[in-house]
Amino acid sequence: MAHPYHVLEPKTEIVVASPKGGEAPLDPASVEMFKDDVSVNFLNTKQNVWKSTHKLDEFVGKTKEFDAIFYVGGHGPMFDLVDNATSQQLIREFYESGKVVSAVCHGPAVFVNVKLSDGSHLLQGKTVTGFSTAEETQVGLTEAVPFLPEDGLNKASGGKFVKAAEPWGEKVVVDGKIITGQNPASATGVGEAIAKAIGV
Repeated sequence: MAHPYHVLEPKTEIVVASPKGGEAPLDPASVEMFKDDVSVNFLNTKQNVWKSTHKLDEFVGKTKEFDAIFYVGGHGPMFDLVDNATSQQLIREFYESGKVVSAVCHGPAVFVNVKLSDGSHLLQGKTVTGFSTAEETQVGLTEAVPFLPEDGLNKASGGKFVKAAEPWGEKVVVDGKIITGQNPASATGVGEAIAKAIGV
């Protein structure tokens, strides 16, 4: 979240939400793994961002008030957002209103079960990326996740999952209003793609 926030915060108003509202948990492994200046500064100076989130359901029916929706990385979204009906409704509302729908790393996994109002799948025929199976294997968590993001995204898109030539390489995909990033190295690029898509 730190890198897209760093890109977008000076140009936009950012509202952060979580399924329950209040304090959203941080992935301790992510905190330990990422010690770059942007991440450390975010951790030390922006605690209110994740400690006082709004509840997701506050935003149902309010897409006109926003330009984009973004899902953070880390393993958390795979457990509390993939099958969350409110999250799926918000994604559908944003997409069908012509708004940007975006995510990075494990975040794109939240799109795998989203159906549009006509019953079609959000990702069907869309080029998409997300955390690769090779990357999940390298962090030793293939057995810890409910499914591998690469597999879920490839199936949902009809075989249109793409990834960087090497694990951990930057890969940002823009397909219409859907913006996805493969991994932490792609987070700044996703923020920049969102900024471009919303015209800031």
